[in-house]
Amino acid sequence: MKKVITYGTFDLFHEGHRQILLKAKGLGDYLIVGITSDYFDIQRGKMNVKQSLLERIEGVKKCGIADEIIIEEHAGQKVADVQKHCVDIFAIGDDWHGKFDYLNEYCNVVYLNRTPKISSTSLREDQFGIVRLGVVGTGRIATRQAHELKFVSGVCNYAVYNPNKSSADKFASKHGISLVFDNYDEFLEKVDAVYIASPHDTHYDYALRSLNAYKHVLCEKPMTLSGNEAEHLFSVAEQNKLVLMEAIRTAYAPGFINLLAIARDGRIGKIKDIEAAITKLIPQTPHSREYDVNVGGSFTELASGSLLPIIKILGKEHKSLNFDFFTNNENVDLYAKAYLKYDDAIATAKTGIGIKSEGQLLISGTKGYILVNSPWWLTKAFEVCYEDTTENEHFSAPFPGYGMRYELADFIRNIREPELVNFKLTRTDSIALAYMMENFIQIRKERLGALAC
Repeated sequence: MKKVITYGTFDLFHEGHRQILLKAKGLGDYLIVGITSDYFDIQRGKMNVKQSLLERIEGVKKCGIADEIIIEEHAGQKVADVQKHCVDIFAIGDDWHGKFDYLNEYCNVVYLNRTPKISSTSLREDQFGIVRLGVVGTGRIATRQAHELKFVSGVCNYAVYNPNKSSADKFASKHGISLVFDNYDEFLEKVDAVYIASPHDTHYDYALRSLNAYKHVLCEKPMTLSGNEAEHLFSVAEQNKLVLMEAIRTAYAPGFINLLAIARDGRIGKIKDIEAAITKLIPQTPHSREYDVNVGGSFTELASGSLLPIIKILGKEHKSLNFDFFTNNENVDLYAKAYLKYDDAIATAKTGIGIKSEGQLLISGTKGYILVNSPWWLTKAFEVCYEDTTENEHFSAPFPGYGMRYELADFIRNIREPELVNFKLTRTDSIALAYMMENFIQIRKERLGALAC
């Protein structure tokens, strides 16, 4: 008996899936179908899979072509499966041509023609439509977003806005965006949702105008520099039944989500201390927003990230919050430390744009500690460490590209399925961060005022 094996996600089982399975089955006598697990799909950056693993298994079962169904749970499993099941032929769609030639050492690899114009992506787009996303701002972060959006189905960058139209024209030309605006109201008329990547002090106004125009909003960090402004935005979003999310990419990354689960499950005992540092040396130029005398500085630039693991693990109800910082001649903070004290824990968040420090995350507990090496905010791997080092555990997860595809995928998913609960970065998380930003800015202003006297 000649055995054939093939793999896929098989989301929203359709005629293209049926045809590829028929072609694979025609190569032998017995067909094994490997279906990717939910976690493996997330690991490999496959976004917006609509159905659960059980639903996808049921779809393949119902077609009646597969003789056996197995679950693909991790990279590298294919070699083991081929050997375990004594497979003669590995079959896969020709869009993967050459990718699996290494399996020729174990069996015969065949690339099958796909059924044209039929895909799970097209079905999802037919069912839900394409979200027309408008990009506000054309700087470095917006450029990264344009790259990452290619990996998320059901959405396109449809228009771009910048009050400087020449900048918007260049951005649109580079990224294939057809509509360009320097008038915000006209821009809002053409889009379903807005991604805001403009200077910090413009976020609130752009977000509020978007929500009042009934557009969903994904706003770069910090969403606002005021707690009251953050509360108001979320209130308007709720009233208008819209999605409002803050784009802190770490919060949506698989590795960071796994880190939080392990930190909370008691593995390292009761958590007593968290130290999180994010620093990067940013050259000061005449137009660098990081050195803006009003809203620039290391804390407004980076503290949304360094405070994130603290509030996600220890909570938002700290007993005290204090700051120390160094400034340049223009009174912009080059380096800052936030000290948080809880009922039974302490935490430190360090940020720097003109002073460099080790960018690690250290979570200390009564039974052990979790260490994430620099750059921890791109959480790819971390280690759980104990007194007996032979018991140490190592964990890893993907963080492809700039890592923004995860937050973008969640944003689109929340638009389409408003009943979903957003636990990765909640409304109260973003509001708490905004109040801490406001607190720091006020204290910096007061201290600098006292020094001037």
